[in-house]
Amino acid sequence: MLHFDDIVFGPIFSRRLGSSLGVNVLPSKGKLCNFDCVYCECGWNADGAVPDRRFPRLEEVETALRDKMSKASAEGVPVDSITFSGNGEPTMNPDFAQIIDVTLRLRDEYFPQAKVSVLSNATLLGREDVLRALMRVDNPILKIDASSQQLVEKINRPVGTYRLDAVLEQLKKFEGNFILQTMFLRSQEFDTLAPDALDAWMDIVRMLRPRQVMVYTIDRETPDRTLMKYTVDEMTAMVQPLIDEGFDVQIRG
Repeated sequence: MLHFDDIVFGPIFSRRLGSSLGVNVLPSKGKLCNFDCVYCECGWNADGAVPDRRFPRLEEVETALRDKMSKASAEGVPVDSITFSGNGEPTMNPDFAQIIDVTLRLRDEYFPQAKVSVLSNATLLGREDVLRALMRVDNPILKIDASSQQLVEKINRPVGTYRLDAVLEQLKKFEGNFILQTMFLRSQEFDTLAPDALDAWMDIVRMLRPRQVMVYTIDRETPDRTLMKYTVDEMTAMVQPLIDEGFDVQIRG
């Protein structure tokens, strides 16, 4: 399974974001997330549990970012995106909002053309500091994989309390200025593109009106070995109504 030991790594090529400088603001060993998704490339939470749960602090992240960005700039290495992902949910870092402030400042200094992107499961939007930080970045890429609470429990397996309706209310505050990310997949227990689930998901898209929708399917090894992926053609056919309505839908196999 995929893990990141460094605070800043890459740049690596991302099929969605181009030349991407990765930022991991979670503990360097193991995995820490308030979801335990059946498809997570970092594996199950239990398998990634380690005694050291120390988050990188603001000063450490700033030093790592400056070192990596100054070196890349001096060597002429392109950076299209500075991307927060890493070993779980990045907004769980207590310094997340301040880290975003520092990242935007360093981006403007070294790679002013680069976009700051955050891949988040949107669970902590109820925290005002997290909400405002995500509103400041160029690409808040926020996840809604399941169109019902029942599907959320099967696919994302939240740790603690999670209410889909409450998260959707928080997403409305972006007034469409975010990117919605959704994984399409199926197993013997569920199918995110079953007619009722698909119709409900499209209604969510219509309600939130994100500036872009990213739909994708399994690309790497998953902890649940029973999962099945969709083809690009299958996904395109399923989301065609949204495309016809003028939504910007990016589809990745």
